[in-house]
Amino acid sequence: MKIICNKSELLKGVSIVSKAVPSKTTMSIMQCILIDASQNEINLIANDMELGIETVISGEIAEKGKIALEAKMFREIISKMPDNDVTIVTDDSLKASITCEKVKFNIIGKSADEFSYLPQIEHSDSIVISEYTLKRIIRQTIFSISDNENSPMMTGELFEIDEDRLRVSSLDGHRISMRNIKLKNVYSSKKVIVPGKTLNEISSIIGDDTEKNVNIFFTPNHILFEFDNTLVLSRLIEGDYFNVDQMITRDYETKVTVNKRELYDSIDRSTLFIREGDKRPIIINITDDNLELKINNSTHGSMDENIGITKEGKDLIIGFNPKFLMDVLRVIDGDEVEMFMVNPKSPCFIRDEEDSYIYLILPINFNTVS
Repeated sequence: MKIICNKSELLKGVSIVSKAVPSKTTMSIMQCILIDASQNEINLIANDMELGIETVISGEIAEKGKIALEAKMFREIISKMPDNDVTIVTDDSLKASITCEKVKFNIIGKSADEFSYLPQIEHSDSIVISEYTLKRIIRQTIFSISDNENSPMMTGELFEIDEDRLRVSSLDGHRISMRNIKLKNVYSSKKVIVPGKTLNEISSIIGDDTEKNVNIFFTPNHILFEFDNTLVLSRLIEGDYFNVDQMITRDYETKVTVNKRELYDSIDRSTLFIREGDKRPIIINITDDNLELKINNSTHGSMDENIGITKEGKDLIIGFNPKFLMDVLRVIDGDEVEMFMVNPKSPCFIRDEEDSYIYLILPINFNTVS
């Protein structure tokens, strides 16, 4: 095989597919990137059997062939090359020579026959969404998935399609994030649980162009994202997701309308007194036109701040994990947010009038926290 690619184009492709290379595996072939130039285009592929990524890069194929190269070393070599064309030549002994200007590396590859290609997916059941919308949905929900592998459902997000509506939900046992999106077309109803790892990698690859689309294809076991000469194929999480509708209510005794930036900045200041692993809540005291935030740490000090609000209903004192509130405020668009609460032991809901977003945060019983 002999191919010639621009350094930046090659590095971009290698960086994309490297996201499907596992950090730990007993199968050395999974730590490789496959360069497949056996047809009329240059394909880069990585596949850990749960997540697979394939992308096409531009370049010249002087001699057709394919080889698998250790991903970490290959990426580091390309990144340190001069900004010029890179030539990769392989021989029958699986040695790959990588040259650029006066720089030459020789590394030993593996046979492409050992590599597992991405399985072929039926391209019939699909939806179309813009890169911008998909990236935004992920950003606005991904923070409330769990990293606890003992609860696999919580490590993914529920994608629900109902005609021209897409709802994405995530939860970790302490909070729920939900986004509702209107699609341009009508689709058949479906529910799938997409691994959070897949969505994180998708978000890091795609742009935020409103004019570029992502085609999403579904099978009983897989989800395929197709965009910009790139395929991202992921296994779905099996099982029935939690009934999030049962956890959502429109009842409230206290409604607060507050400036989002003021509230975020105040909570951010309060975290100066919170150390890693500290479960100390921020205490919010809501009265007629005032929201008072208090945090007290007997070792380091305390903070007290007041913010003007519009309130409907009863006065209330309630405690929250400050990080959970900040995570929500960070991703909401607009200048103001509306918070709905019943009592100090019931969830707080943050949502807009159209329910385009709904966030549930469980309070902390601050009377039990020392």
